[in-house]
Amino acid sequence: MVLRWLSSLFLSACLITSLFAQNKSLTTGEVDNRVNQLLSQMTLEEKIGQMTQIPGGFVRGPEKPEDLIRKGIDGSVLWINDPVEMNRMQHIAVEQTRLHIPILFGLDVIHGYRTIFPAPLAMAASWDPKMAEAAQAVAAKEARADGFAWTFAPMVDIARDPRWGRIIEGSGEDPYLGAAMARAQVRGFQGEDNDLSNPDHVLACVKHFAGYGAADGGRDYDSSYIPEDLMWNVYLPPFKAALDAGVGSLMSAYMDLNDVPATGNRWLLHDVLRQTWGFNGFVVSDAQAIGSLVTHGYARDGSDAALKAMNAGVNMDMASFTYYQNLAKLVKAGQISTAEIDAMVRPILAAKIRLGLFEHPYVEPHSQQVAADPHSAELARTAAQRSMVLLRNEGSLLPLAKSGKYSSIAVIGPLADSGDDQLSMWGHIGKPNPPVSVLQGIRNKLGDAVRIEYSKGPNITREYPSFFADALHIHTDPKQTAEEAKKAFDDALATAKRNDMVILVLGEGSIMNGEAASRASLDFVGQQEQLLEAVVATGKPVVLVLINARPINLLWASEHVPAILEAWVPGEQGGNAVADILFGDAVPGGKLPITWPRTVGQIPIYYAHNLTQQHEDAPDFKSRYWDLSSFPLYPFGYGLSYTTFSYSNIHISNPQPGVGSTFEVTADVQNTGSRAGDTVAQLYIHQQAGSASRPVRQLKGFERITLAPGETKTVHFKLGKDELTYWSPSLRKWVEEPEQFDVWVGEDSTAKLHSNFKLID
Repeated sequence: MVLRWLSSLFLSACLITSLFAQNKSLTTGEVDNRVNQLLSQMTLEEKIGQMTQIPGGFVRGPEKPEDLIRKGIDGSVLWINDPVEMNRMQHIAVEQTRLHIPILFGLDVIHGYRTIFPAPLAMAASWDPKMAEAAQAVAAKEARADGFAWTFAPMVDIARDPRWGRIIEGSGEDPYLGAAMARAQVRGFQGEDNDLSNPDHVLACVKHFAGYGAADGGRDYDSSYIPEDLMWNVYLPPFKAALDAGVGSLMSAYMDLNDVPATGNRWLLHDVLRQTWGFNGFVVSDAQAIGSLVTHGYARDGSDAALKAMNAGVNMDMASFTYYQNLAKLVKAGQISTAEIDAMVRPILAAKIRLGLFEHPYVEPHSQQVAADPHSAELARTAAQRSMVLLRNEGSLLPLAKSGKYSSIAVIGPLADSGDDQLSMWGHIGKPNPPVSVLQGIRNKLGDAVRIEYSKGPNITREYPSFFADALHIHTDPKQTAEEAKKAFDDALATAKRNDMVILVLGEGSIMNGEAASRASLDFVGQQEQLLEAVVATGKPVVLVLINARPINLLWASEHVPAILEAWVPGEQGGNAVADILFGDAVPGGKLPITWPRTVGQIPIYYAHNLTQQHEDAPDFKSRYWDLSSFPLYPFGYGLSYTTFSYSNIHISNPQPGVGSTFEVTADVQNTGSRAGDTVAQLYIHQQAGSASRPVRQLKGFERITLAPGETKTVHFKLGKDELTYWSPSLRKWVEEPEQFDVWVGEDSTAKLHSNFKLID
């Protein structure tokens, strides 16, 4: 019996080795042929096994992962970051199952695996897609070095409500900027050539399809209600950009979309994704989302949930085991055909072939050696520098002198010496390098030239604890007694008083943003606002550095704190990058990827709103609120520098272009200050009339440029069908209409340099 089993194993292994001997440069036809040969050998249960993703790590299923794998339930395993354990499971799949199909291991590599880069919202603030591409290429190389061939990124959800915790994972409020960052991240993960057999590349998974960022009240997982025109014009373009870049997989979303859960939504996953866009990769549900169709009240039971997810177009069930427990029964009952199962399994097998997993199922972990490349840390530091946004600099307090002016500096705040809080919750899931805190960065920068004194101040904590804190072993500060908090407050204030100037580092801890981390308020957590006001009252020069993942209420600070630097969630080199900016070794050039409200009562607030009968440009306009300005605190695209820029000489190559044609808009940008610096030239348009009301402004071009003092550069933008077409809700189709257009070029969404053109038939 043993000899017969060994003989069978040998013959099967030879077949698989022959079948998948070479995966480089495979044509689509070659991949299809190999998938067909493999499918012809598979039982129904083995096919369903490929459609099942087994949870590991901090989530467990109904059986031990190794027992499931031996049964052929080896489509994918997630949330394990131990290569030794991954190899153990892979040996079971390859050596102890009938067809030896390898496991596809996946992980949420969102903004780094070992080298942790700025979070995606911060990267969007760089307005530098090439930087995002380079960062995700490093992340892919490091993750693949430990055996992860699949990342659940990029997240491209448009978010116009900063209360939503997962705003940190996307690119903000604008579909044009979001699409540019989506394309860049897919290229970074999969390579420009989409050669998944390259050992430095991983399969990307764009998420969450679609409308997840529009959840009611900014509450994570809550329902989204999005009109069809906003879906096509705002929420879907970044997904389409990711597909055009070649993304190989897609994740469905948790929430109800217009009363139909996204994971059971055939309009989304079939009509739009496959029929209209021609997507031929595979769809994985979000964690346990298929089983949750019952919780939504959309499915009667697990069997109904499996049927509805299948019919919608979900290929793989993440962690709910609903497919594993129900699909075979549905096939036997005639409710799902074998051909339909085959169609679902096909792209999963194709991805494994293209990734080369059949030839190289095991890993010799070497991410530590890959991360030791000094280029990676340098890139993380540069990315953090380019992501930071200077919000205020009254009296040119910044940049600070490295010596001479101040003999002592107080560095104060609960986030000042907390490098771990410079990583998002997902930054903790891999194997992050030790992060450099702001305090460490300042000490690295100044050495013994200036005396530096640190005081933490009161702890900051969440009112309701996070599941992810324990699951990902993220340190959180304990709640303090009133006496402990008062002592910490008084110590911090005393530290401020006995030093020449103060750098306050305030904001949110890493577990206060991300998944299951929405907020009802945008105020500073804990006693940070009181500490800020007390320190400013000392009369000492104050610089406020923000470590946070969303806009925070800065209404008081914007009038009383002379310098405010938005550092976001800056990653492992955040402390060094903050010091580079504060002391002038780097010049801030980041721009806001989201409108910054004055208070939470303005939400939702975004720049691309429609005109009304009394709009903001009207001469007598005051406010729509009687107790607050209608304008944001800082507009979309805003950000200061240590130099100044002027825009002039806007020119349109063809003032009367024809429908379908492409033409150019140019403008001159001059550095009018005394030092080199970056600006982001931004182009906005407005269609004055048509079959639908159009937003007051829409971003349709941008370029980040560096200029020496006095230098002038001409920026070039192309406008054509892609930029001028929109989904018309009245005509229910895409239109490019012969109408009059405004065009502006400048530094943010309030740009003043203006011209116009008329699109003609």
